[in-house]
Amino acid sequence: MALMITDDCINCDVCEPECPNDAISPGEEYYVIDPLLCTECVGHFETSQCVEVCPVDCFYQGPNFLVIHPDECIDCNACVPVCPVEAIYADDELPEKWAHYAQWNTYLAEQWSQIGYNLTEKLDPLPDAEEWKSKEKSEQDIMTWDSEKTE
Repeated sequence: MALMITDDCINCDVCEPECPNDAISPGEEYYVIDPLLCTECVGHFETSQCVEVCPVDCFYQGPNFLVIHPDECIDCNACVPVCPVEAIYADDELPEKWAHYAQWNTYLAEQWSQIGYNLTEKLDPLPDAEEWKSKEKSEQDIMTWDSEKTE
């Protein structure tokens, strides 16, 4: 199965150099992915590729949570297909069951931007990242820099 670039593409050029298989190329109207070359990055990327491809550095980091600053994001959606856990959605495609996280995202982005936690380069996964892939999550799991997680 191959990924697909939709007509929402703004031709910002960030995806082409990130593709490990050289499957992305300029198309007639916007970039296209060659389905014969695309492997959906399986085996290539296990970490925060979204940060690597963001042209405006709008990601902010908490102790165990990343947020996208809504006032800085240009809606290029370059981060959406590279998120290894499929946690990033375009605003108009956010599933209803995750809608409450949009408020958290806005609040934490503002808070963390004010204290300088801008994330501009890819990081290694957190030590317990594998465990969290299949674990049920809730707002109570979000840690902030001014709180301690209590068990």
